[in-house]
Amino acid sequence: MGKNAKLTIVEAEQIVPIGELSPNAIHLPGIYVDRIVPATVEKRIEIYTMAKSGSGTESNLSPEKAQALALRQRIARRAAKEIKDGFYANLGIGIPTLIPEYIEPGASVWWQSENGILGMGPYPTEKQLDPDIINAGKETVTLVPGASVFDSSESFAMIRGGHVDVAVLGAMEVSQAGDIANFMIPGKLLKGIGGAMDLVSNPEKTKVIAVLEHCSKKGQSKVLKTCSLPLTGAKAVSTIITELAVFDVDRAKGELELIDLAEGVTVNEVRAKTDADFRIRSHLGTFA
Repeated sequence: MGKNAKLTIVEAEQIVPIGELSPNAIHLPGIYVDRIVPATVEKRIEIYTMAKSGSGTESNLSPEKAQALALRQRIARRAAKEIKDGFYANLGIGIPTLIPEYIEPGASVWWQSENGILGMGPYPTEKQLDPDIINAGKETVTLVPGASVFDSSESFAMIRGGHVDVAVLGAMEVSQAGDIANFMIPGKLLKGIGGAMDLVSNPEKTKVIAVLEHCSKKGQSKVLKTCSLPLTGAKAVSTIITELAVFDVDRAKGELELIDLAEGVTVNEVRAKTDADFRIRSHLGTFA
């Protein structure tokens, strides 16, 4: 951001004499910096996200929240099957952040975060907490051995260049052509489209998976013939995963194929709750 700004102001925890920093340690050359101000307060962590203690909090949830969490976990569990050993993968905020706990035991996955991490680890313990190590959702995380950190331009070069194998994104709407809308909720403050538009920019090389609840709180389908919200990307999604079903997307033809049903769900139920047209694979799979 500092390279592209008209005016760049650096708030520094320490200001040292010229020459004290090693040239190899410079992240942003001085030519981009217009102002330097000393930090006057400790660095603030916006979202404390800690490793589970083991006692769990699910038992303290209301029945409604427990049911909602169970549906999200079902989606994440099925999405985890799309991520294979050795993959470089990017996870959006929301449901995608649940996926790592369902990856096959022994599988090695390099998690990429678009704010500049390759080799993102699990949430930290209190002892591991570091305000400088956060994911794109501003949650505190850790780094695994072999991890690297870099600026946003490097991160998006990886993404736009197709070096990330799969990106899993939450969505408010998806269409049968693979269009995705996931950055704007009508009537709410819009912070910006963020990195999602980059994550869906090269679907031929980076498989885009949309994970979402099948219907809105009003009971309206989120899997549509045509999206009604502003698009994050057009013809970008290859797989749609909800708590009811999994669809493969033929982006060229604009068609969906139902490939999996959740246990206890019927094709008729999916048809009733899906606005988009779809055909049915001859041998349907199931997931729990």
